[in-house]
Amino acid sequence: MAIPLIAVLIFGSFSMPLASAQFQAGGVDKEGSWYAGEGLKQGDFFRYSMCHVDYKECATFEMDFWIKGDRQVGTEDKWVAEVVVYDGNKVVHGEIELGKVAPEPTGGSTELGVYRGAFKSSIAWLSAFATSYGAEGGEGPKKWTAKSWGKIGNIGGEQVIPTALETITIKSGTWDTVLITWKTGGYSSKVWLVDDFPFPIKASTLTHVSEGIPPPEYKFELLEYKENVSSSPFEGIVSTADKAAAMGCPVNYEKTQSIKKHTKNFSYQIHAFYGPENPQQGCSMQWLIKFISIYDDTEFLNQVQYDFLRVDENLKPLRSIAQDEGRQFLYSPSGQSLIDMVVDAEPGTARYVVWVYGLAPEGVVPSTPDDYLIIEVPIFAGEGSTTIPPVITPPAQNIPAWIKNNAGWWAEGAIDDNSFVQGIQFLIKEGIMKIPPTTQGAGSGSNEIPAWIKNNAGWWAEGAIDDNSFVQGIQFLIKEGIMKISS
Repeated sequence: MAIPLIAVLIFGSFSMPLASAQFQAGGVDKEGSWYAGEGLKQGDFFRYSMCHVDYKECATFEMDFWIKGDRQVGTEDKWVAEVVVYDGNKVVHGEIELGKVAPEPTGGSTELGVYRGAFKSSIAWLSAFATSYGAEGGEGPKKWTAKSWGKIGNIGGEQVIPTALETITIKSGTWDTVLITWKTGGYSSKVWLVDDFPFPIKASTLTHVSEGIPPPEYKFELLEYKENVSSSPFEGIVSTADKAAAMGCPVNYEKTQSIKKHTKNFSYQIHAFYGPENPQQGCSMQWLIKFISIYDDTEFLNQVQYDFLRVDENLKPLRSIAQDEGRQFLYSPSGQSLIDMVVDAEPGTARYVVWVYGLAPEGVVPSTPDDYLIIEVPIFAGEGSTTIPPVITPPAQNIPAWIKNNAGWWAEGAIDDNSFVQGIQFLIKEGIMKIPPTTQGAGSGSNEIPAWIKNNAGWWAEGAIDDNSFVQGIQFLIKEGIMKISS
């Protein structure tokens, strides 16, 4: 049908939008196809480092699993995997069942429930698109050359597509991979697959947000893979909960104790819950920390950089949960944080501190002063008090005592940041201070020192923390490119 002349005069020439304009095309030049669980067999052993946003806001844990056999569950034939999870100081040992059509965990040990959910929503996530069986509504294997494997479930979600052929090196080795990507809010999520390998070997994905930088949804990396493992690699490993029960520690408890107060300088409001009600020395304890606006009880703060400390009566730190986890500070994107710990305080009153460095994305130094809240908790003696695991520390640094004077002056503001950095640079170049192997960061070398480094320097000068803890802070400055060390 001809277009009326008046329409052309008013609107000019035009073309109808093509349906393909809404379709993001992919596909790589590689024969064959892939599905989740491809090639999975008895005797396979996997070791993954992973995290998921629904579990402690993507706090990293390790999950090892060994396919020891299969079993019939109702009408379905399933793989049975023996699993060990290493989550901070906690060890969880149990079983999970994996489907053979799609390797999603559908049953197993109750204590593995939260980790089973993280596994399903990350390592096995692509089973929503590619399975071994395509009939009767099944997804079926997906070809590497396919333009799209489907769409993500978010509103306005984009296509999941094979994007590129990449050779990558990770802790488990060097792999020839196919990169699978999809967009959320303008940012790309990535998963790396290997032909004929049952699970992805690496992923870095982002949550969907309407504005700002999206936090991670999940990450994982294959640390080790073995075939034909004929006997359990987990012989003798006992769950922390089983050890605790044998020690007489509470194991099934709720966080019934609650504290809601503002921080010392009224910068933040903190609502803390802990359990069990009567914590015992040597036993497990769990905290839920909520960071709330001082002006509005319903407004959660986000991008909180903080630490959870045990201190003495002079506020000198005796323990840092961040350092327990090998981190410089803890981070909560949403303003809520779950902390698992073993009570190391002696019976009596333990003084814990929620120390807030400020609000800023990871890698960005907060611009506000530190603030904190002290929480006193009664600690009870128990059977577990005699079996506290020993603390393993690196070899002593043997830093000359006079250097502590400089650190103390810097913490008090008597010397500036640049002078402090120059002093540390000299000590490292002359071999007086030994820094473990550290990758030089790509920062600008602006010498803008995070506040917690100054706290560490002051505590170190006073003898509240050891040489190794202070050196870890210097290592961080080098790694982040804040401090430049010439070769």
